[in-house]
Amino acid sequence: MKDNGSTIVENSTDATIAAIPCYVQCCDNLELLKSQPNESVDLIYCDILYGTGRNFGEYQDLKPIRSEIESHYLPRLIEMKRVLKQSGSIYLQMDTRINHWMRILMDDVFGYENFRNEIVWCYKSGGAGKKGFAKKHDVILFYTKGNDFIFNAIKEKSYMKNGSGKNPKQTYFNDNIGCYTITNQKDWIEDVGILATSSKERVDYSSQKPKELIRRFVLASTNEGDTVSDYYLGSGTTAVVCKELNRNFIGCDINPKAIEITNARLDAVS
Repeated sequence: MKDNGSTIVENSTDATIAAIPCYVQCCDNLELLKSQPNESVDLIYCDILYGTGRNFGEYQDLKPIRSEIESHYLPRLIEMKRVLKQSGSIYLQMDTRINHWMRILMDDVFGYENFRNEIVWCYKSGGAGKKGFAKKHDVILFYTKGNDFIFNAIKEKSYMKNGSGKNPKQTYFNDNIGCYTITNQKDWIEDVGILATSSKERVDYSSQKPKELIRRFVLASTNEGDTVSDYYLGSGTTAVVCKELNRNFIGCDINPKAIEITNARLDAVS
């Protein structure tokens, strides 16, 4: 067990989860899930396996075969629902290879009535399409466990088009770009890009996601002191965001490299 100031990182596969600010375990995620108490987690965010069939060095991805996707995810989704509080939310991030199958599985487990959003993260980086449109987005499926869930609406600027009229009941603001109103954030994100190789945030992990992306989901669906879980930890971004935002964290990855990188990143958070 390693003490990172306010954070404790656990690498043992047979440890019992204690009431500590940050708990990270190197194990199969189904093992960790089964050890967690019922209704103990406020938010689950996972950047899941995308079903490319590729070996990324850090991990072997699933094949894009429905039976393989279902056999991997169904038992894990059932456990995720069990550990999620009645007021809890779950965000699963993926690309277009498996989002149709995952939507069906999540409807089956969490209920179609608890589907909230299909959030689209748009970005400019990535390959160009030779026989089809270039694939430049991920999908984040947002479900809740019930109707009485935490949601802190995130606000953003909505700029008026030239010539559009003003609503006298609306409050308007001006900046160097133009006239705008304050609205709830939409279900697509285009102001957060993929991390550049030169980014100070970048670590040696191929599937790393930017902190700002995950930060929005954590802020929207938790309050300070709440507990967040990520069962596909990867580069450890969710754990870092939670420590910075004063959330408790429980997570795991089967890859020792992921735990090592997460450990180092948590050490660097003041």
